[in-house]
Amino acid sequence: MSAAIADVVAVRVPERSWRSEARAVKIVWRRELIRFAGDRTQMVMWLIQPLLFLFVLGSGLHTLSAPSTDGVDLRTFIFPGVLCMGALFTGIFSAASLVWDRELGFLRELLVAPVSRASIIIGKCLGGATVASSQGVILLALAGLVGVPYHPVLILGVFGLLLLISFTVTAFGVLVAVRIKRAQTFTYVMQIFVMPLFFASGAFFPVSGLPTWLGVLNRIDPLTYAVDPMRRLVFDHLEISEQARRTLDPGVSWWGWHLPPWFEAGMVLLLGLAIMGVAIRHFSRAE
Repeated sequence: MSAAIADVVAVRVPERSWRSEARAVKIVWRRELIRFAGDRTQMVMWLIQPLLFLFVLGSGLHTLSAPSTDGVDLRTFIFPGVLCMGALFTGIFSAASLVWDRELGFLRELLVAPVSRASIIIGKCLGGATVASSQGVILLALAGLVGVPYHPVLILGVFGLLLLISFTVTAFGVLVAVRIKRAQTFTYVMQIFVMPLFFASGAFFPVSGLPTWLGVLNRIDPLTYAVDPMRRLVFDHLEISEQARRTLDPGVSWWGWHLPPWFEAGMVLLLGLAIMGVAIRHFSRAE
């Protein structure tokens, strides 16, 4: 009788393998998508903000800037910045789910699972990046309304850069969420970072001829190196004058060296991987 009971209550913990870790990443990633898809109000609110910036603010500012843009619609100019803005807000606040999981007790269930904590963080980062980039797909579908052509190279290139910045900003949000215990505190801290990152990135203004202090902020802002190559892709597929290109798309330079787009994209990717690595390290120690 005792042997039969022992067989019933015995628990076998499977050994860790790359398959079990990949399955854990997939489950956490899928949960982020299910959480996002289940909150339709949040989906609508996250989409309304970039649309307001693009069509309302962009149309209003165009009436003031038209004499200096040489015929280029200001909405076309700010389109890459609005894409990055959507990824920034969505990716970072998607990471807030980690704080909510801690408060609601779900994180404890994840931590007792026979998987590494690195898999949990990787799944969170990939899930948040997928959610953030999915919003960008909707905005890309509206590109023609602001004068951005539906060229395959342009669309694929912009989407690839969108994936990179979505991953990086989500990793940054996860890093902050790992260190913060309360959701309300996370919101306050993120508000301190999000708006300066967005406005200093050059989303609404060219990055040449800036005041010294603003130029420094622009160059150390990671979002700059996603907005700039996106804008180059857009302007490379527009028929505009050289004067308009020099004014609106001067490119980012370091001490006279103009950074190539592949270098900027590589910087964004390496930064995202580094931030995720730090987040994994802190998460392994904190809990």
